[in-house]
Amino acid sequence: QQFNIDGILAVGPRGAPKTATTAEIHKALVDIYCGHVAFEFEHIPDSAERKWFADYVESTSKDSALSSSKKRRFLELLVKSETFDNFMQKKFGQVKRYGLEGAESAIVALDELFSLCSHSGITEAVLGMPHRGRLNILVDLLKYPPRALFHKLRGNAEFPDNLPATGDVISHISSSPSLDYGCQEELNVTMLHNPSHLEAVNPVVSGYARAKQMYLYDKNTDPGCALGDRLIGIQIHGDAAFTGQGVIMETLGLSNLPHFSLGGTVHIIINNQIGYTTPATNARSTLYTSDVGKLVNAPVIHVNGDYPEEVARAMRIAFEYRNLFRKDVIIDLITFRRWGHNELDEPSFTQPQMYNIIRARESVPRVYERKMMEEAVVAAVDAEQIRASFAKHLEDELAASKDYQPQADHLKGKWSGLEMATCAITQPETGVAKETLREVGERSVSVDRAFKVHPRLIKHHIQPRLKRLAEGAPIDWATAESLAFGSLLKEGYSIRLCGQDVGRGTFSQRHAMFVCQDTENVYVPLNNIGEGQGKIEVANSNLSELAVLGFEYGVSIQSPSVLPIWEAQFGDFNNTAQVIIDTYISSGESKWLRQSGLVMLLPHGYDGAGPEHSSSRIERFLQLCNTPMDMSNEGATQNPNMHVAVPTTPAQIFHLLRRQMTRNYRKPLVVAGPKTLLRLSAATSTLDDMAPGTTFQPVLPDVLTKSPEKVKRIVLVAGKLYYDLAKAHDQQPAEIKDKVAIVRLEEICPFPHEQLARELGRFSNAQEYVWCQEETMNAGVFTFVQPRIQSILPGKHQLSYIGRAPLAAPVTGISNVFKAEQAHILAAIFADI
Repeated sequence: QQFNIDGILAVGPRGAPKTATTAEIHKALVDIYCGHVAFEFEHIPDSAERKWFADYVESTSKDSALSSSKKRRFLELLVKSETFDNFMQKKFGQVKRYGLEGAESAIVALDELFSLCSHSGITEAVLGMPHRGRLNILVDLLKYPPRALFHKLRGNAEFPDNLPATGDVISHISSSPSLDYGCQEELNVTMLHNPSHLEAVNPVVSGYARAKQMYLYDKNTDPGCALGDRLIGIQIHGDAAFTGQGVIMETLGLSNLPHFSLGGTVHIIINNQIGYTTPATNARSTLYTSDVGKLVNAPVIHVNGDYPEEVARAMRIAFEYRNLFRKDVIIDLITFRRWGHNELDEPSFTQPQMYNIIRARESVPRVYERKMMEEAVVAAVDAEQIRASFAKHLEDELAASKDYQPQADHLKGKWSGLEMATCAITQPETGVAKETLREVGERSVSVDRAFKVHPRLIKHHIQPRLKRLAEGAPIDWATAESLAFGSLLKEGYSIRLCGQDVGRGTFSQRHAMFVCQDTENVYVPLNNIGEGQGKIEVANSNLSELAVLGFEYGVSIQSPSVLPIWEAQFGDFNNTAQVIIDTYISSGESKWLRQSGLVMLLPHGYDGAGPEHSSSRIERFLQLCNTPMDMSNEGATQNPNMHVAVPTTPAQIFHLLRRQMTRNYRKPLVVAGPKTLLRLSAATSTLDDMAPGTTFQPVLPDVLTKSPEKVKRIVLVAGKLYYDLAKAHDQQPAEIKDKVAIVRLEEICPFPHEQLARELGRFSNAQEYVWCQEETMNAGVFTFVQPRIQSILPGKHQLSYIGRAPLAAPVTGISNVFKAEQAHILAAIFADI
């Protein structure tokens, strides 16, 4: 009996009969869904997507003929990959190369994806991947010179000797070639460096790709270009890491969000069915390693890696879905791992049965080679010729590596106008004409009359700002920040302000965006300053720190003309992003020569709120800084890997933000920012403090004492505690006031040796030098500044400490104890003098 299947099932190519018997239907379904490729798409909520997927899979014959040239291409890639691994084993047998053996079809998947991208008009691909198979893909597909790899394996640097780089291991190196697939434009592939922290590169790829997409928009290369038309993100994963690492979930969570979407990322899981020594039964609670992707309703295509042509077919389906719906798609490439976690491991210690099976298996390249010979696509001599030719090429490259001189690959393209910092302690002039500042300040709160702003904002935010600017009165922190942003925008720079609630600000202080009370439409005043300005993207993020900070780091290394800012809701929220801080922000330039101008704004300060959300853990950032402790040592210089600042006035944050862009190099900036200072009347600045001729001051001199020669005790402090000390100082008797000077350190790294020594030199009769902080002794900046201050103190003076005692938590959660500790600190500063 024939059944009408029109619109229900496609049992053949388009135009096939619209009726079929039960047997025909059953056979068709088995052929489509029970072969070497399997599909998961019924979980997708959108019925149109589900219907498209089923129709496409069922109406596209899996037996569609591949051209002989395409099959020869696949064979060549597979044979080269195997030859490379064999060569590495022979020449560098003690090297952990994390080869692709058992998963060689991954290189076919990637090549097919590149070809599809190129033929679809995509010109940019951003790739992130871990160590497994990285060298194979670099050498066999991404044009990485084998001689450069062998030079590195001989113990040499991957950079010229005259560059101040520490380098990295071979499984972290990268390449950015242009690949020719016979189209009008070549495909530019950017493989990003990765650390050994699994999957940490994923949000970096997303941020880099998004920034590159925005750059294409800004340059108007193609006014009709939609998100994902000209650029694609590609992420390769390990099976155990895909289910085990939380950054996967966090990065997927960004994929469909405004300000974060790329127009669809293609994910390839190289599923070798084991993680180091951990079997799947211990590695995940889900049935499939790809199930995490269902978080964003991504379709999954499972494919047997023993069949390269099926792998290519799976990639074609994935690419068509991504191109049509501009959403993420996952390929679960089921393979095996020929050796242990690395080539020096013995896997049968823990998986003896699995490895008995693996060792009896013929390699994927050999199996496909035999298939090609059976189909008369190639002869046996052809495959051997590929092996012999590539092996000879590798031998020649090995010989050439002895004389290889690496070339620097940094500061090119958009970065060509910048330099490597040699002395990062210079303070460029960052002041702006007061007329410009007033204009920017007024525009920062200007909206159309038809746009209904919340009445409280009009009364407490807009009108006070306009009044202060008109009267020349001191301005607050949020205004100074807006002046920094707006003046940079007028100069043509762009800004990306990202984090949780950054549009309004955690403390309802910023209001960089207004929301219409009638329509909930959003208006960003700073994007309407004038013609030719840059743009500010106010990116309110989801509740992620690790992925979002990684995303912003990716933005920062893509373009030097964008000021990327990540603001934590509270300073200690950076805790969950420590991997990005350690492996990218603090060390990326040292390892890979990739500059980053990323700014981290971390609200910091002890205000009685308890252990959490008080400290930004500034001590951890300082521990990562590379500046010398004693600048008096011969040859000591400062070229810090990042800047760490604790500004206490609005003018200081104004200059810090502008300095990030006006210098001819980029460095990360960590700001332990204010909470209570945002509205403290004493913590204000005038436009004169931001006018031409002004700049950031790493040390703010004492302004409380009138007679420096009378000073006996110098108190050094950083952060908001200064205002408590200044208030207490004002309450002291005159004879005490004259004896105590209070000096602020506004920039902790690079440490301001010269500026501080100059300020201390004003007090010729000083007898005591005290570091005072509200943080505990084992936190804050004390352990960093103590040896540095000590190195510049005159005579045999010793730096003493007044502050909280060491504590496991940042601070007590008992309010009465907190108040007593704070009172003790203030009293101790003026006691026994």
